[in-house]
Amino acid sequence: MEADLSGFNIDAPRWDQCTFPGRVKHFFNITDPRTILVPDRELDWAKGMVEKSRMGVVPPGTQVEQLLYAKKLYDSAFHPDTGEKMNVIGRMSFQVPGGMIITGFMLQFYRTMPAVIFWQWVNQSFNALVNYTNRNAASPTSVRQMALSYITATTTAVATAVGMNMLTKRAPPLVGRWVPFAAVAAANCANIPMMRQQELIQGICVKDRNHNEIGHSRRAAAIGITQVVISRITMAAPGMILLPVIMERLEKLHFMKKVKVLHGPLQVLLSGCFLIFMVPVACGLFPQRCELSVSYLEPELHDTIKAKYGELVPYVYFNKGL
Repeated sequence: MEADLSGFNIDAPRWDQCTFPGRVKHFFNITDPRTILVPDRELDWAKGMVEKSRMGVVPPGTQVEQLLYAKKLYDSAFHPDTGEKMNVIGRMSFQVPGGMIITGFMLQFYRTMPAVIFWQWVNQSFNALVNYTNRNAASPTSVRQMALSYITATTTAVATAVGMNMLTKRAPPLVGRWVPFAAVAAANCANIPMMRQQELIQGICVKDRNHNEIGHSRRAAAIGITQVVISRITMAAPGMILLPVIMERLEKLHFMKKVKVLHGPLQVLLSGCFLIFMVPVACGLFPQRCELSVSYLEPELHDTIKAKYGELVPYVYFNKGL
């Protein structure tokens, strides 16, 4: 018996995006690391199914489960603004495998200066690609801006790590293990705003409830970027704060002293355990589609909206990015 898909809206969220648990479930679904193994052929099929469903012309015999699976693949691999396929490394579904390797080795090799500089550089290269991939694509970013943000973030991360390493030489060993997190947090505060500076300068695209563009707002951009910075730091915090405490205790055990070569792989594995939960939790801290009162917008944009729409548009909406 065929499923009745006449009233099926493929863009309607499966879980309530106005609640934190609903957003976490949504991001658990689309940041599933297994989706990075899906071949391009299947991703293209998923995009085709989503587009057909939007037009109401799904093939006969299509089941709801097939459409939900197609939407999962589409959301994990295609940009919400442009509909273009994102590079694999920049997808949020790659955060667990990519992040666990980098985080694990940043926490393992924190003692020597060359290792600190190398792994901070690797991390910021990864972050720059993720930030660019998940930007609000309605605001174009030039190659010069990307290069400047990359250099700024890398310099900030390395300077923070090197400076704090020097300051904590006489501190307890555990304090030194927390230096990578301080560097990551400082770099996120520089990298994300720099990568998305065009939105801060020209404003982010804001729309009405029916997705009609009604202007660009710098205040909305500042809110969205701030939320992304908080989310990224939250994503890294539990693993990079708690894992050093765990390793500090484990390394004192007799059998761990005999297998020092496994300390790095163990930290990578434990970092993955933290990230598999923290990626969807951090992404779900704030709604992806932000709502902002018209009264909070810049005076000129506020006046324009009020003059054109009156009280019909009390709120504007925008994609904050990830």
